[in-house]
Amino acid sequence: MSTFLIKNAKIVNEGDIFEGDVLVENEFIKEIADKISPKSSECIIIDAEGSYLIPGAIDDQVHFREPGLTHKGNIASESRAAVAGGITSFIEQPNTVPNAVTQELLEQKYQIAAETSFANYSFMMGGTNDNLEEVLKTNPRNVAGIKLFLGSSTGNMLVDNQEVLEKIFSSTKMLIAVHCEDEATIKANFEKYKEEYGDDIPMKFHHLIRSAEACYLSSSKAIELAKKTGARLHIFHLSTAKEMELFTNKIPLEEKQITAEACVHHLWFTDADYETKGSLIKWNPAVKTQVDKDALWEALLDDRIDVIATDHAPHTLEEKMNPYTSCPSGGPLVQHAVVAMFEAHLKGKISVEKIVEKMCHNPAKIFKIEKRGFIKEGYYADLAIVNSHLPWVVKKENILYHCGWSPFEGTNFKSRITHTFVNGKLVYTNGKVKDVKAGQRLLFERE
Repeated sequence: MSTFLIKNAKIVNEGDIFEGDVLVENEFIKEIADKISPKSSECIIIDAEGSYLIPGAIDDQVHFREPGLTHKGNIASESRAAVAGGITSFIEQPNTVPNAVTQELLEQKYQIAAETSFANYSFMMGGTNDNLEEVLKTNPRNVAGIKLFLGSSTGNMLVDNQEVLEKIFSSTKMLIAVHCEDEATIKANFEKYKEEYGDDIPMKFHHLIRSAEACYLSSSKAIELAKKTGARLHIFHLSTAKEMELFTNKIPLEEKQITAEACVHHLWFTDADYETKGSLIKWNPAVKTQVDKDALWEALLDDRIDVIATDHAPHTLEEKMNPYTSCPSGGPLVQHAVVAMFEAHLKGKISVEKIVEKMCHNPAKIFKIEKRGFIKEGYYADLAIVNSHLPWVVKKENILYHCGWSPFEGTNFKSRITHTFVNGKLVYTNGKVKDVKAGQRLLFERE
């Protein structure tokens, strides 16, 4: 039996910050109180004075590349980086090789994670133009949701058959998560720039090729279809000011049938950063303008946007150095997402309570994750301690991603994750991930 007593922490939970102690026994949070005394000499005491204790973050959108693309990353390497960043649960996407588009292929990924994951895990079932039967077999109790690419991206799984889309939307009660970019718009934009520049299109045009119009056209259609069919829709990685008009804050999150996510990179970078970062910030959807970034922040703070995630998507540095037409989109983020948001907090942009709401509570609510995402007695002890006055610089030698690079390299963060617990096990401390693969399969409170 493992017992930890976290003392004198600034506990952040459900809109409050209060100083107190948390007792962890085995997998669970046993007690939360102003003062707790150790019950035995076996109890390990951690003094968290001056630091925040937050629920482990839940990242609802990652690409960990296993199976098939493990030269970029794998479940072990990327979940290891995640726990070092205070992320204790992740939901991984189906565009691996082979694509997770049958129940058998989906289950193979769960088997790999059961043996290798440092963090809690779930995997999305992928929808295609011709696998409706397989999609409808998905178990709502132990699979996070259905993922549809309405614009092609890494590992092309484009669903562009309107009849199929309508069938999927009207046939399942499960959450449908979508990547929204209009393919025809992107193709037309791309041809225009390719004609002028050939393969070496300057990266600064990426947001004009994968344009705001392409995003809006696709997300507005997805929302129209969800309203028509009554589907439960979650739109990933929003990136434009115009899309913000599609979402509401007039009803509680629990009652929303259409929810929205923003990613760390769209909240941090703008098109001005292409000049210095180049392909390292080439994502789909693209990082866009300052106006777009400001609108995302406004919608995040007024609750039109419900979740902050990463869309963690590693590629090798060699691949990222290719010319525009052969340079893949995506970048690694799980190790640095929570501290990046704490950096925004220290600059006065967002409260710690709101960070916890968007990165911990709301993903748990949206996906109906069982007993995670909150600091509550009886819940799993997925916890992170954050010291907001312990500066460090992101360098090659402290980057844990398998791909070995980060768009944040050279950034000086004032906050640091000092401890991470997964299911009551201390998996990260003193700057090191312990060799404790404590992750469990996420379960969902659905029928």
